[in-house]
Amino acid sequence: MPIPRRYGMPRSPLRPRRATRVLALIVILAPVAVLAAVPADANTATPAAPPRPRGPMAPGEFKARQDTSGGLGLPERALVRASEAAAKGPRLPVDWRSEGPTNIGGRVTGIAVDPNRRDTVYVGAASGGVWKSTDRAATLSSVWPRRNPQAIGAMAAGSDGAIYAGTGEANPGGGSITYEGDGVYKSTDGGRSWKRLGLQNSATISLIAVDPDNPRRIFVAATGSLFRPGGERGVYRSEDGGRTWTLVLAGTNDTTGANSVVIDPGNPQRVWASMWDRQREPELRRYGGVGSGLFRSDDGGSTWRRLENIVTPTPGDDIGLRSDPRLGRIGIGVAPGDPDRVYVLTSTFSQFGDVKGFYVSDDGGGSFRTGTLPVSDVPFWWTGHLWVDPADRDHLYMPSANLRESVDAGRTWKVNQGMHVDHHAMVWDAKVPGRVYEGNDGGVYRSDANGATQTWIKAANEPYTQFYSVTVSAQDVTRMAGGTQDNGSVRTWNGPRWNGFLGGDGEANVIHPHNHDILYSCYQFGACFRSDDAGDTLTELRGAVADRFNWFSPIELHPADPSVVYFGGDRLNRSANGLDFTPISPDLTGGPGRDEVYPFGTLTTVAAAKTAPGTVVVGSDDGRISLTRDDGAHWSLELKDQPWVTRVEIDPRNARRMFATLSGYRASGTGGHVLYSDDGGDTWRDISGNLPGAPVNDIVIGPHGILLIATDAGVYAGPPSGRFWFRLGDLPLAAVTDIEFQASSSHLIAATFGRGIYSTRIPRELASSVHAAGRQTP
Repeated sequence: MPIPRRYGMPRSPLRPRRATRVLALIVILAPVAVLAAVPADANTATPAAPPRPRGPMAPGEFKARQDTSGGLGLPERALVRASEAAAKGPRLPVDWRSEGPTNIGGRVTGIAVDPNRRDTVYVGAASGGVWKSTDRAATLSSVWPRRNPQAIGAMAAGSDGAIYAGTGEANPGGGSITYEGDGVYKSTDGGRSWKRLGLQNSATISLIAVDPDNPRRIFVAATGSLFRPGGERGVYRSEDGGRTWTLVLAGTNDTTGANSVVIDPGNPQRVWASMWDRQREPELRRYGGVGSGLFRSDDGGSTWRRLENIVTPTPGDDIGLRSDPRLGRIGIGVAPGDPDRVYVLTSTFSQFGDVKGFYVSDDGGGSFRTGTLPVSDVPFWWTGHLWVDPADRDHLYMPSANLRESVDAGRTWKVNQGMHVDHHAMVWDAKVPGRVYEGNDGGVYRSDANGATQTWIKAANEPYTQFYSVTVSAQDVTRMAGGTQDNGSVRTWNGPRWNGFLGGDGEANVIHPHNHDILYSCYQFGACFRSDDAGDTLTELRGAVADRFNWFSPIELHPADPSVVYFGGDRLNRSANGLDFTPISPDLTGGPGRDEVYPFGTLTTVAAAKTAPGTVVVGSDDGRISLTRDDGAHWSLELKDQPWVTRVEIDPRNARRMFATLSGYRASGTGGHVLYSDDGGDTWRDISGNLPGAPVNDIVIGPHGILLIATDAGVYAGPPSGRFWFRLGDLPLAAVTDIEFQASSSHLIAATFGRGIYSTRIPRELASSVHAAGRQTP
């Protein structure tokens, strides 16, 4: 529902001493609130899906701060290098089984329609690889190599049937969480095989354009890394089908890349491009700059002219298209049916990404008139494009949280309904008049009525959901729940195999170990609930005191007495009945960060000791580990100046054995990701051993005491003392955000950010192999 500009956020508990900080967050994050859609077949639960914060700023900050440890930029091709190291390391042959969901979906960033195979379409998932459908996007199957980077930024098809995929999502933030890639890939056999064509250091790719008359002529909008300057940025052209590339439009500085590249279908010598100057630092986000601008080439991309003074700025916009430090992402739409009709949408540089100018040309860009500025209910840096109907030059779409549609060349706009929110891709099928495909944070949709509102059909099989968390019943391994990006919290019972029961961005989910009808579930910033009827109805947790809550606020049930629950903000809160909380600590962080948008200085993980009453350990986003041995009466700071602490764990049989996992990409030999204490937290040592240099997101103690960890580069097993690690099987290269070990069935459950949930059995023989390796390691 619409709410006053810059004064809205999800309905969440305003606890004592929390209101001031939450109000600040409201002002920054939430100009307009949008309901995050729960899948259509989900059971309706209480409370209803909450309004989300404006745009994906918060989860992006959540992940970016983790991965860029120590305030340093993200290393070049960090995930790819970690994956390459993982592939060379030891591996144990376990079989992972996909547990879905297939009916929930996830963010889609690119779509390509096969020009030679009817009803065939290729879909690029933001962190889930490339998927193919031969039934008009009703069902999809993966055609992407498992060890390739799974982040897809753009898709395109040539008239010769070649399919192109650009890796690395250019939408910042966001990650929602977003990931980088390693260049452009091409398939000439319907997705059965892929060849990398180069541009390995482009990091992110926003668009790919193939000349409709000459499929060997290709343009790529390489946006570059958000986290470091340099690399391969700008508009690249290939005239030999991608074998070689030439930088034909470079940025004015080393933080400027390309956002859009569009070939005039009536005159392929005319090419349009928009450049985007952007950079993300630990406490600064600059999503615009003097390098942003609109460009046109009339000689096939060999030379370019910047179009600066060609528009009269929209009222309220004093920038227009001039070089200005405030100019942000620019979308371009060229009407395929009349290429002289060109649309341009501009935005500001800020975290709000406000749309500022809308311009229309009827002479191929010789002149522009001012159009009506559409409403954007998420920052335009999150969506960033325009799409024009190939059969009607006056019919266009602007992506936002809601899809905005105009049928009169942008004079008026309306909301096109019937889909999930946050839109990123749209393409028409040239073989079937009126058929159009659309991609958003909920998946891929098809309309056979030219996109008319309420005519969209969602795909029925989309196994690329982005999970933040997973929990499993101790009594029934098939009973799982988890939190997802922009698709709420979902479960496997009381409805279809997976169905939604709490909206927003699903965060922590915890099933009671003795009674799986008792469930705790959260959405962002500490809005957490308890259900006693398996999620059908939910009651908000009461009384917790905190000034700041993390995007993913931790909840821990005491392993000896699960009626006792711990809940972290900047302080730790405790409940004796699982519903009413009181604080048991002061602020256990280094204090609030300087970031005006995101509430840094928060607890990220909690663990209680099963065999030592009163012993609780916590970790924070500013790299601190704190400990109490008397249930909060006294606290000691055990470790500081570490990267983001992703998980702390206490051995249930020996409370002196503690583990901590850390985030951050780091070069070989420059720091560990897994720490171990055998003296109750007094001293810690690095047991990362041969792990690749990727973030570690979770650790659990498995059968016979072996250690199981989740990383951005797969799942690993190590002996009780760590030091030597085996990769378990061959999961797709999507970040594994959470793992749970279900002891009664010896199953390990893994949540991935982009490929759904996987499970595998951990047999006794595997544990023995891991133990043996530990004995042989010095």
